[in-house]
Amino acid sequence: MSSSLQRTPLADTHVAAGARMVDFGGWEMPLAYGSQLEEHHAVRRDAGMFDVSHMLNVDVSGPQAMDFLQRLVANDVAKLAVPGKALYSCMLNPQGGIIDDLIIYFFSIDQWRVVVNAGTADKDVAWMRRVAAAGQFEVTITPRRDLAMVAVQGPNARAKVWAARPAWQAATEPLTPFVAAQVDDDTLVARTGYTGEDGFEIVVPASQVVTLWNDLAAQGVRPCGLGARDTLRLEAGMNLYGQDMDELTQPNQAGLSWTVSLKSPERRFVGCDALEQLATPCSFVGLKLQERGVMRAHMAVRTPQGTGELTSGTMSPTLGVSIGFARVPLGVEPGQTVDVEIRGKWVPALVCKLPFVRHGKAVEHS
Repeated sequence: MSSSLQRTPLADTHVAAGARMVDFGGWEMPLAYGSQLEEHHAVRRDAGMFDVSHMLNVDVSGPQAMDFLQRLVANDVAKLAVPGKALYSCMLNPQGGIIDDLIIYFFSIDQWRVVVNAGTADKDVAWMRRVAAAGQFEVTITPRRDLAMVAVQGPNARAKVWAARPAWQAATEPLTPFVAAQVDDDTLVARTGYTGEDGFEIVVPASQVVTLWNDLAAQGVRPCGLGARDTLRLEAGMNLYGQDMDELTQPNQAGLSWTVSLKSPERRFVGCDALEQLATPCSFVGLKLQERGVMRAHMAVRTPQGTGELTSGTMSPTLGVSIGFARVPLGVEPGQTVDVEIRGKWVPALVCKLPFVRHGKAVEHS
Protein backbone atom coordinates (compact mmCIF):
# COMPACT_ATOMS: atom_id res chain seq x y z
CA MET A 1 0.00 0.00 0.00
CA SER A 2 1.14 3.52 -0.77
CA SER A 3 2.06 5.56 2.29
CA SER A 4 -0.02 8.41 0.84
CA LEU A 5 -3.31 6.54 1.31
CA GLN A 6 -5.62 7.66 4.09
CA ARG A 7 -6.43 5.08 6.77
CA THR A 8 -9.48 4.63 8.98
CA PRO A 9 -9.10 4.04 12.74
CA LEU A 10 -9.78 0.35 12.03
CA ALA A 11 -7.03 -0.09 9.41
CA ASP A 12 -4.59 -1.86 11.74
CA THR A 13 -7.42 -4.11 12.95
CA HIS A 14 -8.14 -5.15 9.37
CA VAL A 15 -4.48 -5.89 8.65
CA ALA A 16 -4.14 -7.90 11.87
CA ALA A 17 -7.16 -9.98 10.80
CA GLY A 18 -5.47 -10.83 7.49
CA ALA A 19 -7.61 -8.63 5.27
CA ARG A 20 -6.47 -7.98 1.73
CA MET A 21 -6.12 -4.19 1.62
CA VAL A 22 -6.69 -2.12 -1.53
CA ASP A 23 -6.76 1.51 -2.64
CA PHE A 24 -10.40 2.66 -2.63
CA GLY A 25 -10.78 6.32 -3.56
CA GLY A 26 -7.52 7.22 -1.84
CA TRP A 27 -8.27 5.12 1.26
CA GLU A 28 -6.61 1.89 2.34
CA MET A 29 -9.60 -0.41 2.77
CA PRO A 30 -10.24 -4.16 3.17
CA LEU A 31 -11.35 -5.94 -0.01
CA ALA A 32 -11.97 -9.24 1.78
CA TYR A 33 -10.79 -11.14 4.85
CA GLY A 34 -10.76 -14.51 3.09
CA SER A 35 -13.76 -15.65 1.10
CA GLN A 36 -15.72 -12.78 -0.42
CA LEU A 37 -18.52 -15.26 -1.17
CA GLU A 38 -18.78 -16.31 2.48
CA GLU A 39 -18.84 -12.68 3.57
CA HIS A 40 -21.69 -11.98 1.16
CA HIS A 41 -23.71 -14.95 2.41
CA ALA A 42 -23.04 -14.00 6.05
CA VAL A 43 -24.85 -10.71 5.46
CA ARG A 44 -27.75 -12.34 3.62
CA ARG A 45 -28.17 -15.13 6.19
CA ASP A 46 -26.85 -13.84 9.54
CA ALA A 47 -24.86 -10.66 10.21
CA GLY A 48 -21.80 -8.97 8.78
CA MET A 49 -20.07 -5.66 9.46
CA PHE A 50 -18.28 -3.13 7.29
CA ASP A 51 -15.85 -0.37 8.15
CA VAL A 52 -17.37 2.73 6.53
CA SER A 53 -15.29 5.24 8.48
CA HIS A 54 -13.88 6.57 5.21
CA MET A 55 -17.28 8.21 4.61
CA LEU A 56 -17.58 11.68 6.11
CA ASN A 57 -20.16 12.96 8.57
CA VAL A 58 -20.68 16.69 8.11
CA ASP A 59 -22.64 18.65 10.71
CA VAL A 60 -24.72 21.55 9.39
CA SER A 61 -25.94 23.97 12.04
CA GLY A 62 -27.27 27.50 12.42
CA PRO A 63 -30.50 29.47 12.13
CA GLN A 64 -30.59 29.08 8.33
CA ALA A 65 -29.46 25.45 8.17
CA MET A 66 -32.76 24.25 6.72
CA ASP A 67 -32.91 27.02 4.11
CA PHE A 68 -29.35 26.18 3.11
CA LEU A 69 -30.13 22.47 2.68
CA GLN A 70 -33.24 23.29 0.65
CA ARG A 71 -30.94 25.12 -1.75
CA LEU A 72 -28.17 22.52 -1.63
CA VAL A 73 -29.97 19.26 -2.41
CA ALA A 74 -32.61 18.06 -4.88
CA ASN A 75 -34.91 16.38 -2.37
CA ASP A 76 -37.13 18.36 0.01
CA VAL A 77 -35.69 18.34 3.55
CA ALA A 78 -38.97 19.80 4.83
CA LYS A 79 -40.15 16.17 4.73
CA LEU A 80 -38.02 15.67 7.84
CA ALA A 81 -39.98 16.73 10.91
CA VAL A 82 -39.21 14.01 13.47
CA PRO A 83 -35.78 14.15 15.17
CA GLY A 84 -33.55 11.36 13.83
CA LYS A 85 -35.42 11.00 10.53
CA ALA A 86 -33.20 10.66 7.45
CA LEU A 87 -33.57 11.44 3.76
CA TYR A 88 -31.64 10.22 0.71
CA SER A 89 -30.86 12.86 -1.89
CA CYS A 90 -28.45 14.07 -4.54
CA MET A 91 -26.38 17.24 -4.48
CA LEU A 92 -26.34 18.66 -8.01
CA ASN A 93 -24.26 21.11 -10.01
CA PRO A 94 -25.97 23.88 -12.06
CA GLN A 95 -26.14 21.51 -15.06
CA GLY A 96 -28.15 19.01 -13.01
CA GLY A 97 -25.22 16.57 -12.76
CA ILE A 98 -24.74 14.60 -9.56
CA ILE A 99 -21.89 15.95 -7.40
CA ASP A 100 -22.67 13.26 -4.83
CA ASP A 101 -25.48 11.15 -3.40
CA LEU A 102 -25.88 11.46 0.36
CA ILE A 103 -28.03 10.96 3.45
CA ILE A 104 -29.31 13.90 5.49
CA TYR A 105 -30.34 13.52 9.16
CA PHE A 106 -32.64 15.98 10.95
CA PHE A 107 -32.05 16.60 14.65
CA SER A 108 -33.65 20.04 15.09
CA ILE A 109 -34.44 23.02 12.90
CA ASP A 110 -30.89 24.30 13.38
CA GLN A 111 -29.02 20.97 13.70
CA TRP A 112 -28.59 18.56 10.79
CA ARG A 113 -26.06 16.02 9.56
CA VAL A 114 -25.03 15.12 6.01
CA VAL A 115 -23.15 11.87 5.31
CA VAL A 116 -21.14 12.01 2.08
CA ASN A 117 -19.07 9.52 0.10
CA ALA A 118 -15.37 9.10 0.80
CA GLY A 119 -13.98 9.81 -2.66
CA THR A 120 -15.94 13.04 -3.00
CA ALA A 121 -15.74 14.28 0.61
CA ASP A 122 -13.29 17.16 0.14
CA LYS A 123 -15.03 18.28 -3.05
CA ASP A 124 -18.42 18.04 -1.32
CA VAL A 125 -17.42 20.17 1.65
CA ALA A 126 -15.89 22.79 -0.65
CA TRP A 127 -19.10 22.86 -2.71
CA MET A 128 -21.28 23.12 0.40
CA ARG A 129 -19.27 26.11 1.60
CA ARG A 130 -19.46 27.69 -1.84
CA VAL A 131 -23.27 27.36 -1.93
CA ALA A 132 -23.51 28.74 1.62
CA ALA A 133 -21.36 31.74 0.75
CA ALA A 134 -23.19 32.45 -2.51
CA GLY A 135 -26.55 32.47 -0.73
CA GLN A 136 -25.18 34.26 2.34
CA PHE A 137 -26.75 31.62 4.55
CA GLU A 138 -26.11 31.88 8.28
CA VAL A 139 -24.85 28.34 8.66
CA THR A 140 -21.85 26.45 10.04
CA ILE A 141 -20.46 23.46 8.14
CA THR A 142 -18.31 21.15 10.29
CA PRO A 143 -16.60 18.03 8.87
CA ARG A 144 -16.40 15.39 11.63
CA ARG A 145 -13.22 13.39 11.03
CA ASP A 146 -13.25 12.68 14.78
CA LEU A 147 -16.04 10.17 14.14
CA ALA A 148 -15.96 6.62 12.76
CA MET A 149 -18.70 4.47 11.23
CA VAL A 150 -19.52 0.77 11.22
CA ALA A 151 -22.37 -0.78 9.21
CA VAL A 152 -23.83 -3.95 10.74
CA GLN A 153 -26.12 -5.69 8.25
CA GLY A 154 -28.15 -8.87 8.04
CA PRO A 155 -31.27 -10.53 9.45
CA ASN A 156 -29.59 -11.00 12.84
CA ALA A 157 -27.66 -7.72 12.80
CA ARG A 158 -29.80 -5.75 15.23
CA ALA A 159 -29.95 -8.56 17.79
CA LYS A 160 -26.18 -8.93 17.72
CA VAL A 161 -25.66 -5.19 18.14
CA TRP A 162 -27.90 -5.31 21.21
CA ALA A 163 -25.93 -8.27 22.55
CA ALA A 164 -22.75 -6.23 22.21
CA ARG A 165 -24.34 -2.99 23.50
CA PRO A 166 -27.38 -3.87 25.66
CA ALA A 167 -27.79 -0.25 26.80
CA TRP A 168 -28.63 0.77 23.22
CA GLN A 169 -31.61 -1.53 22.78
CA ALA A 170 -34.29 0.63 24.42
CA ALA A 171 -33.55 3.60 22.14
CA THR A 172 -32.94 1.66 18.92
CA GLU A 173 -35.47 -1.20 18.95
CA PRO A 174 -38.40 1.12 18.02
CA LEU A 175 -36.51 2.63 15.07
CA THR A 176 -38.15 2.27 11.68
CA PRO A 177 -36.09 2.31 8.45
CA PHE A 178 -34.29 5.60 7.79
CA VAL A 179 -34.56 6.79 11.38
CA ALA A 180 -31.68 7.24 13.82
CA ALA A 181 -31.32 7.57 17.59
CA GLN A 182 -28.65 9.40 19.57
CA VAL A 183 -27.66 6.84 22.21
CA ASP A 184 -24.65 8.58 23.74
CA ASP A 185 -22.42 11.59 23.26
CA ASP A 186 -21.45 11.57 19.57
CA THR A 187 -22.94 8.08 19.13
CA LEU A 188 -25.67 7.73 16.53
CA VAL A 189 -27.40 4.47 15.57
CA ALA A 190 -29.36 4.59 12.31
CA ARG A 191 -31.56 1.90 10.77
CA THR A 192 -29.98 2.34 7.37
CA GLY A 193 -27.61 0.39 5.14
CA TYR A 194 -26.28 -0.39 1.68
CA THR A 195 -26.98 -4.12 1.36
CA GLY A 196 -30.75 -4.56 1.09
CA GLU A 197 -30.77 -6.19 4.53
CA ASP A 198 -31.94 -4.91 7.90
CA GLY A 199 -29.40 -3.56 10.33
CA PHE A 200 -27.74 -0.45 11.64
CA GLU A 201 -25.15 2.08 10.59
CA ILE A 202 -23.39 3.18 13.77
CA VAL A 203 -21.44 6.41 14.24
CA VAL A 204 -19.11 6.55 17.25
CA PRO A 205 -16.09 8.62 18.31
CA ALA A 206 -13.05 7.33 16.43
CA SER A 207 -11.41 6.46 19.76
CA GLN A 208 -14.18 3.91 20.49
CA VAL A 209 -14.54 2.15 17.16
CA VAL A 210 -11.92 -0.59 17.63
CA THR A 211 -13.59 -1.70 20.86
CA LEU A 212 -17.00 -1.69 19.19
CA TRP A 213 -15.67 -3.72 16.24
CA ASN A 214 -14.09 -6.32 18.51
CA ASP A 215 -17.19 -6.57 20.68
CA LEU A 216 -19.36 -7.14 17.61
CA ALA A 217 -16.94 -9.80 16.34
CA ALA A 218 -17.22 -11.52 19.73
CA GLN A 219 -20.98 -11.78 19.12
CA GLY A 220 -20.38 -13.55 15.81
CA VAL A 221 -20.73 -10.58 13.45
CA ARG A 222 -18.49 -11.37 10.48
CA PRO A 223 -16.07 -8.70 9.19
CA CYS A 224 -16.75 -8.01 5.50
CA GLY A 225 -14.85 -6.10 2.84
CA LEU A 226 -15.52 -4.00 -0.23
CA GLY A 227 -15.95 -7.03 -2.48
CA ALA A 228 -18.99 -8.33 -0.61
CA ARG A 229 -20.30 -4.79 -0.21
CA ASP A 230 -20.34 -4.39 -3.99
CA THR A 231 -22.16 -7.64 -4.77
CA LEU A 232 -24.66 -6.96 -1.98
CA ARG A 233 -25.47 -3.42 -3.13
CA LEU A 234 -25.84 -4.59 -6.75
CA GLU A 235 -28.31 -7.29 -5.74
CA ALA A 236 -30.16 -4.64 -3.72
CA GLY A 237 -30.35 -2.27 -6.71
CA MET A 238 -28.25 0.47 -5.09
CA ASN A 239 -26.06 2.82 -7.12
CA LEU A 240 -22.35 3.43 -6.55
CA TYR A 241 -21.11 6.98 -7.01
CA GLY A 242 -18.38 7.25 -9.63
CA GLN A 243 -19.60 4.13 -11.39
CA ASP A 244 -23.36 4.37 -11.92
CA MET A 245 -23.44 8.17 -11.70
CA ASP A 246 -21.17 11.19 -11.68
CA GLU A 247 -21.18 14.92 -12.39
CA LEU A 248 -22.19 14.27 -16.00
CA THR A 249 -25.19 12.16 -14.95
CA GLN A 250 -28.57 13.64 -14.10
CA PRO A 251 -30.71 11.83 -11.49
CA ASN A 252 -33.22 10.49 -14.05
CA GLN A 253 -30.30 8.88 -15.95
CA ALA A 254 -29.41 6.87 -12.84
CA GLY A 255 -32.90 5.80 -11.78
CA LEU A 256 -32.94 8.49 -9.09
CA SER A 257 -35.84 10.70 -10.20
CA TRP A 258 -37.58 9.73 -6.95
CA THR A 259 -34.91 11.65 -5.01
CA VAL A 260 -35.81 14.93 -6.76
CA SER A 261 -38.67 17.07 -5.48
CA LEU A 262 -40.04 19.65 -7.90
CA LYS A 263 -43.38 20.07 -6.08
CA SER A 264 -42.62 23.55 -4.75
CA PRO A 265 -41.80 26.06 -7.51
CA GLU A 266 -40.48 28.44 -4.84
CA ARG A 267 -37.71 26.00 -3.85
CA ARG A 268 -34.96 26.68 -6.37
CA PHE A 269 -32.30 24.12 -5.49
CA VAL A 270 -29.02 24.09 -7.38
CA GLY A 271 -29.58 22.29 -10.68
CA CYS A 272 -33.37 22.56 -10.79
CA ASP A 273 -33.39 24.85 -13.84
CA ALA A 274 -31.38 22.31 -15.82
CA LEU A 275 -33.64 19.43 -14.77
CA GLU A 276 -36.74 21.37 -15.79
CA GLN A 277 -35.37 22.55 -19.13
CA LEU A 278 -32.60 20.24 -20.31
CA ALA A 279 -33.25 16.80 -18.83
CA THR A 280 -31.82 14.09 -21.10
CA PRO A 281 -34.27 11.17 -21.34
CA CYS A 282 -33.13 7.57 -20.86
CA SER A 283 -33.93 4.54 -18.74
CA PHE A 284 -31.88 2.96 -15.97
CA VAL A 285 -32.67 -0.75 -15.68
CA GLY A 286 -31.50 -4.00 -14.20
CA LEU A 287 -30.22 -6.81 -16.41
CA LYS A 288 -30.06 -10.52 -15.65
CA LEU A 289 -27.85 -12.54 -18.01
CA GLN A 290 -29.64 -15.52 -19.57
CA GLU A 291 -26.52 -17.54 -20.41
CA ARG A 292 -23.11 -18.16 -18.85
CA GLY A 293 -20.81 -15.19 -18.52
CA VAL A 294 -20.25 -12.15 -16.32
CA MET A 295 -21.37 -8.63 -17.16
CA ARG A 296 -19.04 -5.75 -16.30
CA ALA A 297 -19.22 -1.97 -16.41
CA HIS A 298 -18.96 -0.29 -19.83
CA MET A 299 -20.07 -3.33 -21.82
CA ALA A 300 -22.34 -2.41 -24.75
CA VAL A 301 -26.05 -3.21 -24.61
CA ARG A 302 -28.05 -3.70 -27.81
CA THR A 303 -31.81 -3.03 -27.64
CA PRO A 304 -34.59 -2.58 -30.23
CA GLN A 305 -34.66 1.10 -29.20
CA GLY A 306 -30.92 1.64 -29.70
CA THR A 307 -27.66 1.06 -27.86
CA GLY A 308 -26.93 1.41 -24.18
CA GLU A 309 -24.16 0.63 -21.71
CA LEU A 310 -23.62 -1.35 -18.53
CA THR A 311 -22.71 0.88 -15.57
CA SER A 312 -22.17 -1.99 -13.10
CA GLY A 313 -22.07 -5.76 -13.42
CA THR A 314 -21.10 -8.79 -11.37
CA MET A 315 -21.92 -12.41 -10.60
CA SER A 316 -24.73 -12.55 -8.05
CA PRO A 317 -23.85 -14.96 -5.21
CA THR A 318 -27.51 -15.16 -4.17
CA LEU A 319 -28.94 -15.80 -7.64
CA GLY A 320 -26.06 -17.68 -9.23
CA VAL A 321 -26.26 -15.61 -12.45
CA SER A 322 -24.69 -12.38 -13.63
CA ILE A 323 -26.61 -9.16 -12.91
CA GLY A 324 -26.00 -5.54 -13.76
CA PHE A 325 -27.32 -2.02 -14.18
CA ALA A 326 -27.59 -0.41 -17.62
CA ARG A 327 -28.33 3.03 -19.02
CA VAL A 328 -30.48 2.41 -22.10
CA PRO A 329 -32.83 4.35 -24.42
CA LEU A 330 -36.35 5.19 -23.36
CA GLY A 331 -38.83 2.47 -24.25
CA VAL A 332 -36.75 -0.44 -22.94
CA GLU A 333 -39.11 -2.11 -20.48
CA PRO A 334 -38.90 -4.87 -17.83
CA GLY A 335 -39.56 -8.28 -19.34
CA GLN A 336 -37.88 -7.37 -22.61
CA THR A 337 -34.77 -9.24 -23.79
CA VAL A 338 -31.69 -7.28 -24.86
CA ASP A 339 -28.14 -8.35 -25.77
CA VAL A 340 -24.88 -7.60 -23.97
CA GLU A 341 -21.54 -7.76 -25.74
CA ILE A 342 -19.20 -10.00 -23.76
CA ARG A 343 -15.80 -10.68 -25.34
CA GLY A 344 -17.10 -10.07 -28.84
CA LYS A 345 -20.21 -12.20 -28.41
CA TRP A 346 -23.77 -10.91 -27.99
CA VAL A 347 -25.38 -12.65 -25.00
CA PRO A 348 -29.11 -12.30 -24.16
CA ALA A 349 -30.15 -10.59 -20.92
CA LEU A 350 -33.54 -10.05 -19.32
CA VAL A 351 -34.51 -6.48 -18.45
CA CYS A 352 -35.62 -6.35 -14.80
CA LYS A 353 -37.03 -3.93 -12.30
CA LEU A 354 -34.71 -3.31 -9.38
CA PRO A 355 -33.88 -4.76 -6.90
CA PHE A 356 -32.80 -8.29 -7.72
CA VAL A 357 -32.82 -9.40 -4.05
CA ARG A 358 -34.95 -8.13 -1.17
CA HIS A 359 -34.40 -9.22 2.45
CA GLY A 360 -32.30 -12.18 1.39
CA LYS A 361 -34.82 -13.51 -1.13
CA ALA A 362 -34.70 -13.39 -4.92
CA VAL A 363 -37.22 -11.03 -6.49
CA GLU A 364 -39.15 -12.84 -9.19
CA HIS A 365 -38.69 -11.33 -12.66
CA SER A 366 -40.89 -12.87 -15.35
